Amino acid sequence: MEDPVKHHLKRQFHRLASERPYQVAAASAAAFALAIGAGALAAGTDEAPTPAPPAAPVAEVSGYTATLRGEAPTSAPTSAPSSTPTSAAPSSAAPSSAPVTQAASDPDLKPEAPTSKVLPYDYQAQINFYYCGPAAVRNALSAAGIERTQDELAGPLGTDQFGTDSAEDTTRVLNAVVEGSPYQTRMIRAGAATPAQMDQLQADVVGAITDGRSVVVNVAGSATDTGGGWHSFPGGHYVAVVGYDDDGRLVQVADSANPAVASYWMTTIALANWAATRGYSA
Repeated sequence: MEDPVKHHLKRQFHRLASERPYQVAAASAAAFALAIGAGALAAGTDEAPTPAPPAAPVAEVSGYTATLRGEAPTSAPTSAPSSTPTSAAPSSAAPSSAPVTQAASDPDLKPEAPTSKVLPYDYQAQINFYYCGPAAVRNALSAAGIERTQDELAGPLGTDQFGTDSAEDTTRVLNAVVEGSPYQTRMIRAGAATPAQMDQLQADVVGAITDGRSVVVNVAGSATDTGGGWHSFPGGHYVAVVGYDDDGRLVQVADSANPAVASYWMTTIALANWAATRGYSA
């Protein structure tokens, strides 16, 4: 009698011969598994049969896709998302223009003072020994284009044979004539000017001359100009400052006392000390 296992295998192979190609592939796999299981039984072993390596879940046979029974269809893996962070596209907007400065937008803003400036003025020597006050104010006003005689100014200044009292008088009269009353009095009451007072005089001279105004200074004692000239007025004197140089470190003095030395330059420091115990109108 033919072995039942062999008989069964023959029937399977006979059936496979008549199947379509894609059915042959699937049936062959099944027959192969049955043969292994039958061999294990014939040997009479108690060990479980070692399973065949799992077949690929999908097999390509003649253009068909065959899925083994019991396996879920597998789909093609989707591409993994990129782990590279996406950066924002650079902005194409043009940078804003620089803000307009106050100097360009404010018509009332004063321009920067020049390094050097001298006002045109009409010099006149004092007509008597005590008219230095009226003469200095008259020379200062001429730099602003204002014409006054020394006699016209002497009365408002309170000038007499003892002279003109103080810088407060010259400030008052200058403001009565000059539009806007721009002058103010600076007093230097001690016997010598402090560094702060020297700096203030320099700033006041530059500011006034830049605005087209001459400064009137009440001096006392002696001072030396940049040319070595010595100027001494122990009882007091008035001069007009009509220009400056080196950002105000040097000043040009119009002096009515002597027409032979009508004008000279001196340092602002020397002028500040010359005005000590007195003051000036700027």
